Amino acid sequence: MKNSIGNPLRRRAALFLFFACLSPVFALVSFGGLDLSDDNRLLFRADVQQDGSLPQNALFVSRLTDLSLSQISAFPERMELIANGRLIQVRNAFGALRLPLAGGLPQAVSGFPSFVSGKAITGGRVEEMAASQDGRWLLYVEPLSSAYGNLILVDTQGGEKKTVALNVERPADQFPACWSPDSRVFVYASGGKLYYYTVNPVQSAAVDDRYRLIGDGTINSVSWSGTGDFFYLKGSTVFRVRGSELFARTLYAGFLEIGTVLGKIPFEFDGNFDRFWISADSKSILFSKGGRNIFYYPLEMDDFNTVEASLPYVVIPQCSYDINVLWAPSGPLTVIASVMKEEGPQIIVYRLSPQAESSGGSGAEQPRQAARMAFVPLEPPPSSSGLLSPDGTKALFWGEQGIVLYDYINWRILRTLSSRPSFSCLWIGNEEFVTGDDRRIERVRLSGTRSLVCLAGVSEYCFEERGRGILAQSGGLWFFTDGSSAWTELTDPRRRAPSQISGRYRVYLENQVFGPYENLPMIRNTAGVGTVALVPGFQYQREVPPKDPPEAIKGIFSHGLRTGLREVSLCFDLYDDITGLPQVLDSLDRFGFRATFFLNGEFIRRYPEAVRIIAGTGHELASMFFAPIDLSDSRFRIGGDFISRGLARNEDEFYRASQRELALLWHPPYYAGSTEIAEAAAQVGYRSSGRDVDPLDWMSRADARSLGVSQLSAGDMIDRIIDAKRPGSIIPLRLGILSGGRSDYLFLRLDVLLDALVRSGYTVVPVSTLMEHAK
Repeated sequence: MKNSIGNPLRRRAALFLFFACLSPVFALVSFGGLDLSDDNRLLFRADVQQDGSLPQNALFVSRLTDLSLSQISAFPERMELIANGRLIQVRNAFGALRLPLAGGLPQAVSGFPSFVSGKAITGGRVEEMAASQDGRWLLYVEPLSSAYGNLILVDTQGGEKKTVALNVERPADQFPACWSPDSRVFVYASGGKLYYYTVNPVQSAAVDDRYRLIGDGTINSVSWSGTGDFFYLKGSTVFRVRGSELFARTLYAGFLEIGTVLGKIPFEFDGNFDRFWISADSKSILFSKGGRNIFYYPLEMDDFNTVEASLPYVVIPQCSYDINVLWAPSGPLTVIASVMKEEGPQIIVYRLSPQAESSGGSGAEQPRQAARMAFVPLEPPPSSSGLLSPDGTKALFWGEQGIVLYDYINWRILRTLSSRPSFSCLWIGNEEFVTGDDRRIERVRLSGTRSLVCLAGVSEYCFEERGRGILAQSGGLWFFTDGSSAWTELTDPRRRAPSQISGRYRVYLENQVFGPYENLPMIRNTAGVGTVALVPGFQYQREVPPKDPPEAIKGIFSHGLRTGLREVSLCFDLYDDITGLPQVLDSLDRFGFRATFFLNGEFIRRYPEAVRIIAGTGHELASMFFAPIDLSDSRFRIGGDFISRGLARNEDEFYRASQRELALLWHPPYYAGSTEIAEAAAQVGYRSSGRDVDPLDWMSRADARSLGVSQLSAGDMIDRIIDAKRPGSIIPLRLGILSGGRSDYLFLRLDVLLDALVRSGYTVVPVSTLMEHAK
């Protein structure tokens, strides 16, 4: 629905015709509690609820004479400290907001799209962005498609925008740019290469990106240090780049090399799977190879390879994800990782510590002690979300269990600061921090005092008795604001009865049949003619029902119903490699989706613990035969007995590993099916699954060369999926590293794909659910 004046019944009829071919979808946002003051201000609340996301609400006030909209509460889904500690930037479903650390009402970021500036809430995750430390500059990706967008630089002082790079990948778990500590320059990734960009206001002329090239890599290939330099990994070489060099390269890029070579690491750095961290004094570096092998290197060494065997390292369990590194300025280094176990996610902790070694000696000679460093296990904290105080002596851990304060040096709990679930914490000194939950954002001193920064969510609200101020209840307490000053606690609220009528306007809610809005606030001007929607409506693009693919094979379920529910199935194929599985399970859990996992016997035999973990997640587990063989290969004599024995053997392998039964659902390895194969499987009770969308994520570099085609990037595959999907689509994704090589992997960008499906109005269900709905 558009924000226009007209007859509501006529608009509803037009809307119904427009969406006649579409099915209802889950309403994401509902508006309610309309309260109209005598001076024509409208107070209302928006509630956001989506499967797998945090339920949140926001309080708004609108001046109906000009339809201006202000947000007066801020849900702290994400928080960061900017402007040298003076401002808190809050991000949530409604956009980006900034709050004074001393307390105040949220202000929308100038130049950044948000709900109060007219951006529709389309569901999905809160996308990452990057703000400079001084708070003046902000980077975000302006969408062009489901997978790509333009990298935009915003000057928040005036709202001016500048396009930095075209067609960069939309961020998954990490933004494709990072700022220098002095806010003068940032490094960004685009098309598999790294560039830098200076924001010195004196330099007005744009510099061609050829002269800003750093080299090949992803944003994981660079890391800024606290000294203002950054480190760059290319292949097995470690470079150190002085921040001042980047300004010189703007003028002399034709002959000035990038950085100084520090040495070599004993492996090739892969920005898709590897990470590294720099110590505060820039003298040491920590590597994570594939998310499992953690290596520590002092940077004073001439060559990392020469002392590889003597350097400390630790091997993280294979189903680990979400590694958090705490590295104190004084030196103590702690690695915290989440690990998926049969009984649920667990946290493991390792501390890099001196370890004494005894060397030989006899008689009166005392054993000499040679100090060496080693990773030693520690007791896990209640959450993997942790942050060090500026001086590195204390650590905060927060999550569903509340907030716990640690003595970081001695690794012991000092005290529990809160038992309520906390979404984010920020240190603002060594004795004070900011925390946010579903009620309030507060400053907390370790001495025990608290002060309100802003309300995060409200349960009741209204105008005060005189109609000038606004009252809101949060966590059983009442607060007051005049609409411009900070919220203050009030012990004796004088509430005015809610009203939907003033001398000039009448307000009401109009239900919506389609789209993410359950209803819309409507404004009727009783002093004139016409009714308008306060919030612009949202429309999904109409999809053309496709014809069944001509290659559809009898007996193979290739897709569900094309009408009815907007649902698709994601199928994850596990052949012989576990890579990507922990991250995929974590993403599906955060979005609240169930998928189908197809396992073959090779994977089951190699990774029985991973099989048990998947079995305990609630996802559908199906068969992919007992071995990864191409059943269409002429070398095999494929008969009914061969198919039935292969399926039965895989059932037994799965039961031995998990003590559970596979679903009687399968697809042949590599989707090499036929009518005869499907009939043979049906004889032993199996339903055969196919696919109607092929992302081509199975195609390695070697496959592309042999086929004479170009290999699609992960972003291209996401756009391909979103363009091709229809209600009932079956979309396979292959996990594991391809032997023929790829530059990136689709499963690493699953968050972007899931987000695109949600924004298109789709939900993800197992294949068996599509089959049931097709009956």
